[in-house]
Amino acid sequence: MTLMPAGESSLLPNRQQELREELARRIAACVGLEQKRITEVPGLTVHRRTAPTPPCSMTYEPSLILTAQGRKRVEIGGKAFTYGSSHYLLASVALPVVARVIEASEQTPCLALSLKLQMPVVRELLSRDEFVVAPQAGKGPAIAIGELTVELLDSFCRLMRLLDQPREIDFLHGLIEREIIFRVLQGPEGARLRTIATLGDQSYRTAKAIAWIKDNYAKPLRVEELAEIAGMGVSTLHHHFRALTAMSPLQYQKQIRLQEARTRMSIEGLDVGSAALEVGYESASQFTREYKRLFGQTPMRDTRAVRSNDPAQLEPLGVR
Repeated sequence: MTLMPAGESSLLPNRQQELREELARRIAACVGLEQKRITEVPGLTVHRRTAPTPPCSMTYEPSLILTAQGRKRVEIGGKAFTYGSSHYLLASVALPVVARVIEASEQTPCLALSLKLQMPVVRELLSRDEFVVAPQAGKGPAIAIGELTVELLDSFCRLMRLLDQPREIDFLHGLIEREIIFRVLQGPEGARLRTIATLGDQSYRTAKAIAWIKDNYAKPLRVEELAEIAGMGVSTLHHHFRALTAMSPLQYQKQIRLQEARTRMSIEGLDVGSAALEVGYESASQFTREYKRLFGQTPMRDTRAVRSNDPAQLEPLGVR
């Protein structure tokens, strides 16, 4: 263990607070009065909420999400992950979750950013001889809470500062994102991400199956064919799929379908029958039953409420 001089160690909490405050200021300036803004930095989105939100079913893409101010709760498979300004959330695969903002007000809004993970960059870093990390098995679902260190906060601040220098974005954003991914991979929270990105690992094979369902959710799902895509036996796939997503492949497909249908009805204005067909349902009545079971209301009542209140609640500080 490396010992740090006492004076230098005492400065760390102050530096962390300074960086958190800078990050909050930059997010607030960037998002303005909107609730979400996709920035000029590829993969970087900023969010703002001025009140707690109700639980919302949605899909997190592989991403890093942090709140510079406020608090969030994310639930998957009965397990809850709560985080505020001292931690980040890492989603290593596309995951259907229930998310909500639990701390926000007009005076102190919840300010957050999300950064989509570039898996080719993750794999490239892991392949380098210089990358050394203690072996650690990735266990549990493909979602984790990690500590926002001074180094990570500084990296995110530099990423946000690029918005003040748009000509530098193309040259520098990739370098800063590589640094962020490197630091996450070095920590214990990056263990599952490391296994998912490692060719041949069971988690990597399972992630291929997850990605196939996400990209082909409207197609009929045959688990035997899915296992073949993953290069695994059916029982092995079921075991690892549930370990990563806290649900079976069929349950995963159902949630992806219903969430996509909700978005299309609420934002694009599709009627119930058309939305059901487009996401792969042959029976509108079955679609309505499963929709009500997931969202608590019939499709018509739910989408009417979303349109009249706030369509942005479909994405409460997350990444679709």
